[in-house]
Formats: sequence, C-alpha cells, structure tokens
Amino acid sequence: MSGINAPARTLTARRPGTGLRKQEWSLLLLLAPALVYFLVYHIVPLFGMVMAFQDFRIIGKSPFVGLKHFKALFSSPSFMQVLANTLIISFMKIVLFFPLPIAFALMLNEVRGSFMRKFIQSTTYLPHFLSWVVIAGVWIAFLSPSTGGMNQLRGIFGLPAIDYMTDKGSIRWVLFASETWRSLGWDSIIYMAALASISPSLYESADLDGAGPLQKMRFITLPELTSTMVTVFILNMGFFLNAGFDQVFNMMNDSVISVVDILDTYVYRIGLLNMQYSISTAASLFKGVIGLVLILAAHKGSLKVTGKGMW
Repeated sequence: MSGINAPARTLTARRPGTGLRKQEWSLLLLLAPALVYFLVYHIVPLFGMVMAFQDFRIIGKSPFVGLKHFKALFSSPSFMQVLANTLIISFMKIVLFFPLPIAFALMLNEVRGSFMRKFIQSTTYLPHFLSWVVIAGVWIAFLSPSTGGMNQLRGIFGLPAIDYMTDKGSIRWVLFASETWRSLGWDSIIYMAALASISPSLYESADLDGAGPLQKMRFITLPELTSTMVTVFILNMGFFLNAGFDQVFNMMNDSVISVVDILDTYVYRIGLLNMQYSISTAASLFKGVIGLVLILAAHKGSLKVTGKGMW
C-alpha cells in the first residue's frame, strides 16, 4: 500500500557456487569433535572387520579363510549360550524397560509444584552420571546377604537372606533393576520435552467437551507421543544385542557367569584376553549385522502398524 514500505529481507539465500558462509563454518567447527569421534571409533574400525575372514596374525601374512570363524561360532555351545543370555538380558532392558520412562514422564508431568518437580527430576537424573563401577559397588552393598538393606528388610518379615549377586535366578533381575534405577529419569527427558510441545489448546478443548484425565491421556497425550516413542524404540532395536558391557562386567562373577555372559564380555574375553582376534571380530560383525537388520525390521513394522517410522 502507499506510504508503507515492505520489510526488508534479513535472510539471504546462498547462491550455488558461492561456498559456505562464516556462520556455517562456525557450525561445522562445533560439529568437528563429534565427526572426529565417529570417524576414529566407528568408521575406521570397520576396515578391521576383514579379520573375521582371515586367520589374523600380528606378524606375517594373514591368510583368507572365508566363513571359517563364523561356522566355528555357530557350532560352539558356549557361543549359543552367550547369544541366548544376550537376547534375554536385552529383552529385559529394552522391551520391558521401554514403557517405564514414558509412564514416569506422564506422572511427572502431573506434578504441579515447581519445586517438587525439579527435586524429583534432579534425584532421578543423578544416577545416569555415575559410572557402572560406582553403581555396581552401591548395589553389591545394598544386596549384601549380611549387611545389605534389602536382606535386612527381609529379616524384618522373617524371611531368609538371599545372596542376590551369586543367585542365578536373581542376577538378571538385579541387572534390570540397576539399569532402571540408572536410566529411568534420564530416558524420560525426551518424553518430557515431547509433552511440553503439545498445544495447551488441545487440552482446553477437551475440558470444554467434558473429557476426564484418562480420556485426555488416551486421546491427546499418547497420540502426540507416538512419533517420539516410535523413534526411540527403533533406535533401541539397533542396540538389541548390546546388553551393556560395563554393567555386566562389573556385576558378573564366577557363580553367575553362565547366565549373564553376553556377546560383549565374550568378545572381550576371547579377543583381548585369549588373543583370538579373528573369531572375536566375527562375533562383533555378527552383532553389528543383526543390529542393522533389527533397525530396518522395526522401521518397516512401525510403518505398517502406526504409519510412522524413522524416515
């Protein structure tokens, strides 16, 4: 209109061939440490996977042997037991644990007091920053058959003491419980962020229609969280065979090794301790391929069931 000047454009598109702007170079510089990390620890080691198809020798030529080491793995009873342990522990940590951060985030979202919410968040986030060495020490002391708090509580009710750390029937649940204690608050952060992004107008409209808390959760909250839950679940499937080396290594002992020995500890033992580099590399490659297959399968399944996937 006359007398009114159109606002000047503050953003200018970069013409092809003009190179990166200063701001873009700054962002790339900030990203550089992460790129170097993935290059050094995730990309370069891929070239070493060729050892799975060789009789690797530190000195001299390493002859190509094809699938020899994979056949040896799959014909080994110890490897099949390790694989079974890994699947069971991973199922507990990923599938059984998956709904817990969601439920925790939903309950925490209902806490109205700002101080109380921050207090709960801080206390539940803190264990994530502790190393598994510290956490293992805490849980071993807590579950001690003589002085542990759990067995003292059992004693109050006249129940006999149990050495949970050496009991094959309990140790997997100890791994699950300690993982839950460590990760529950931290893993709920992404769901808290998703809850904060839901438009308040949806709840206001539901209030006008007379919807109760459970109805609002069913028809508004959970549908709005679907994409986040799907993304997290698919990403977790890629780590299905990663049952947690640090945790198992620090909590494992000779009494329960048969039920908690997982792929990561198996690779560590035969690779670094026994120096069987080729067969340990074959086990690692098998783990990586299965992780990729699980991600693709979870993505396809999610598209069919919910219509949403990773891409």
